[in-house]
Amino acid sequence: MQSLVPGVAPITARDRLRFRAEAPLAAPRAQRACDHGLFDLAARDQLDFLSGER
Repeated sequence: MQSLVPGVAPITARDRLRFRAEAPLAAPRAQRACDHGLFDLAARDQLDFLSGER
């Protein structure tokens, strides 16, 4: 037989859904580091194309 402690409310489907909605998003598997665009560390070593000598 299952019973509740006095003063404790059961966890409802609404409570479970709210908990999942408020949880931070997580990737299903580990992600690789972003190494292109703004985050490309090697690109920072390149010369600026537009500010070269004319």
